[in-house]
Amino acid sequence: MDAQKEILRLRRELEYHSKLYYVLDAPVISDYEYDMLMNRLKALEAEHPELVTPDSPTQRVGGMALSKFEPVTHQVPLESLTDVFSLDELYAFGERMDALIEAPHAYTVEPKIDGLSMSLEYENGVFVRGATRGDGLVGENVTENLRTVRSLPLRIEHAPERLIVRGEVYMSKAVFRELNEQREKNGEQLLANPRNAAAGSMRQLDPKVAASRKLDIVCFNMQYSSDGGYTGHAQTLDAMREMGFPVVPYVRYERIGDCVERIAWLGEHRDELAYDMDGAVIKIDSLAQRQALGSTAKAPRWAVAFKYPPEKKESRVLDIVVQVGRTGVLTPKVLVEPVRLAGTTVSAATLHNQDNIDRLDLRIGDTVLLQKAGEIIPEVLSVNKDKRPDWAVPFVMPSVCPECGSPVVRDEDGAALRCTSPECPAQRLRNIAHFASREAMDIEGLGISVCESLIGSGLVSSAADLYYLRKEQVAGLDRMGEKSAENLLTAIENSKSAGLARLLCAFGIRQVGQKAAKVLAAHFESLDRLMEAGREELTMIPDIGGITADFILEWFALPQSQHLIGRLRGAGVDFTSHEERKDDRFAGKTFVLTGTLSGFTRDEAGAIIESFGGKAAGSVSKKTSYVLAGENAGSKLTKAESLGIPILTEEQFREMIR
Repeated sequence: MDAQKEILRLRRELEYHSKLYYVLDAPVISDYEYDMLMNRLKALEAEHPELVTPDSPTQRVGGMALSKFEPVTHQVPLESLTDVFSLDELYAFGERMDALIEAPHAYTVEPKIDGLSMSLEYENGVFVRGATRGDGLVGENVTENLRTVRSLPLRIEHAPERLIVRGEVYMSKAVFRELNEQREKNGEQLLANPRNAAAGSMRQLDPKVAASRKLDIVCFNMQYSSDGGYTGHAQTLDAMREMGFPVVPYVRYERIGDCVERIAWLGEHRDELAYDMDGAVIKIDSLAQRQALGSTAKAPRWAVAFKYPPEKKESRVLDIVVQVGRTGVLTPKVLVEPVRLAGTTVSAATLHNQDNIDRLDLRIGDTVLLQKAGEIIPEVLSVNKDKRPDWAVPFVMPSVCPECGSPVVRDEDGAALRCTSPECPAQRLRNIAHFASREAMDIEGLGISVCESLIGSGLVSSAADLYYLRKEQVAGLDRMGEKSAENLLTAIENSKSAGLARLLCAFGIRQVGQKAAKVLAAHFESLDRLMEAGREELTMIPDIGGITADFILEWFALPQSQHLIGRLRGAGVDFTSHEERKDDRFAGKTFVLTGTLSGFTRDEAGAIIESFGGKAAGSVSKKTSYVLAGENAGSKLTKAESLGIPILTEEQFREMIR
């Protein structure tokens, strides 16, 4: 068999198995067998790059990172829906339809997926473009990120010449829980809900980041088909399913009363769905009747979205436990008798801090009212003091760390309690995971589970130990082999040249994130120079205030920090800055960017300003040196004019940097 024929065969086979797995949930081969087919296709395409096409399964994560998303004008507007909040409003919708449509009419009822709406365009069966809803008329081109969604077909059989489908990109509940569990272990802020997580993932400029979030899609409308011939919405959904699209489950009814019963049933069974739903949708089925009804300025007249009220339930407090995060912050969590709430079983809820416990006057044994914030994260709304047992006493946060027994102190600038020991075991895992994270040293393959294995085996007790690992040690860990160990050690070796800004971020110094680390690296250019700096010099640097300066000085003064730096130096980690400084023409100058620039993005303009020693700020003040104004500049331009701040056109800015 020649290469081209085998490549086409492998693609068809992989597309078939992807449909069975992601759309029909009926796989017939193992993951290993699928991976072997994919590896064979990758090898053939590597040998014959001229045969690689955009619709190949190998190209799902092959796109380059973008600098910005291009605007897309929708051929068919992506309309929003009118919301209703009661059964009376649902029946009123049915009465309106009866009054407006003389002929018999049917309805469809579907769950309303809580995700990010998309327009998907196909030409001759090949996926060519995908765009966000935007304002309904103009969205953003996110084609490369959509290619990473495994359940989205890149090629469809028996397709019309041109097809536009509307779908909802979402993050499944299981993936969302997994992602939040990892963030909690890393001491990172939890994501509020799957919708925000999906939207943030889809708007990543690097498709590889989007791919790592394991997004899915459900399609719910055929926007346009060059073939035509369809008479009803249900018919189009069935046709889309036949083409290989994952399609929203629907039921077709003749009576509005049946629709109302179905909506109630969906509300009771929404926990059985893989995705979150924020309501249910009733639509007129006939496409001709829809056309006759038309739309208002905001929404179609032939559909409404029913929104379920937030569910609240009582439960009894069994205990209050305290967890220790990466930065040493002690966070209380309430354990309650398990209760079904918004589709899942809830047995715990966060309490944030002692101030929140005092505000609620919450005690062990209390009966509390629970709700899911954003339908996801359980929270305590109030305490039913009428049901309080006589033995209940106020809860007080511990004075020592529950993990290591070290004293805890309260932050001067907040309500958080913090463990004082940098050797705290609870912090060790999170510190090492943070050190290896994407925004820090970016050690690919060193996630939380691998960190746990390295620590549990005694191979690693601090971030510096990573650079002294041997291949045979790593290969001996669970779920690791020769190749995995080799890849991990290569990633660790490559991280030695990450540069000073990433290293400072990796240290986890309080209030020194990516931005502050970059500022410090640009100013001092080497770690040794930074360690020589005093408080006065630190506070003279833009964005480094007195509190941050104190945190920096305190961290470098710790014996554990000095030991870490010494071992990193011995391992050959680069302590110098990689920030390119062309010259200091903008030294001491602060720029604010507003409006749309034609030649580069705001991030690109900001990087140029910083490369000449200047600072790009987000808001206008008396300290602003210039405002760079593009098209459609708004309130920032108005404020700058009122303060008499010089306004630069894009051409003037180009002259300044030439």
